Amino acid sequence: MTADTPPTRAQRFAAAVAPAAQRAGYTGRGANARLARDAGIPESTVSRMMLGKTIPDPKSFEALARAIGLPVADLLIEAGIVSAESLTETGRSQVRSEPITLEEAADQLGIADPIGRQMFYGTVERLRRQEQEQAPGADGGVAAEQ
Repeated sequence: MTADTPPTRAQRFAAAVAPAAQRAGYTGRGANARLARDAGIPESTVSRMMLGKTIPDPKSFEALARAIGLPVADLLIEAGIVSAESLTETGRSQVRSEPITLEEAADQLGIADPIGRQMFYGTVERLRRQEQEQAPGADGGVAAEQ
């Protein structure tokens, strides 16, 4: 590929997946094998995907996205299956009706270290308590002063 040649879909896909996989802890010896196991796809497919030579079967995108902490929509866009324009903010918000869990948020943020995850969970829980304490009607809030 020369500087003037645009990247292939498989190369764009790899450019999105590889850094997310690293952030999710898939590094070092055996990283492709672990990712293959966690995503339920053959290790040879993971190896070729990371080299920008292939895109896995879209049926595996949900498990792959979960493993590397990327939204499925990002994989669909990078694979050239859908355009970014077709996934409007309204469309994305309708995909999931319930809020994400703390574990999903940590995964999507690439927080893989167990201690880092516990710190993240603790911080979020503390912020939730502060919000509840500061809400109108809470002890010490606006309603309590009347």
